Amino acid sequence: MPAVAAPDTVTCRGERFQLYLDEDTIQARILELGQQIEADYAELGPPILIGVLNGAFMFTADLMRAIPGDCEVDFYKLSSYGDAKTSSGQVTELKDVDAKLEGRHVIVVEDIVDTGLSMRYVLDQIATRNPASLRAATLLRKPDAAKVDVEVDYVGFDIDNLFVIGYGLDYGQLARNLRAIYVLEEEG
Repeated sequence: MPAVAAPDTVTCRGERFQLYLDEDTIQARILELGQQIEADYAELGPPILIGVLNGAFMFTADLMRAIPGDCEVDFYKLSSYGDAKTSSGQVTELKDVDAKLEGRHVIVVEDIVDTGLSMRYVLDQIATRNPASLRAATLLRKPDAAKVDVEVDYVGFDIDNLFVIGYGLDYGQLARNLRAIYVLEEEG
């Protein structure tokens, strides 16, 4: 089935959003990240990607497919937004990883790093399991929204402090299914 072009605008929860990053741009950058990860782990051995649910499921799947060599996947589930447009600042763990991480090369995969609180939480939790190495990847990063310092090794795109939806990013659990990323019209 041929891909359908993303519309220029969408409506979610009664608000209009305009196209911010199209599918081709997203996929091209993910391919670059996959090649970078492959090069970085060529001598170390296969990494295990730990996707942070729910938002990172699409990015994690596409990133995994973009890594030419072997890799594994598992998932962590957190909540910090609820139905709001901004992080509550409270990170709640809903599901832990199932894989044994001791001695493994771990890459935590997020859809977006804004305050940094969720990524910091997951990195701190996984560090206690004695991985051989621990890195972070995110599709989007909002440097101006950071509340804690967190190093992200693989960044798809740095963006302004905007409210975005699509490609796994939601607005009250809606809009994750959009193939592109959209910005709230009044912010774009």
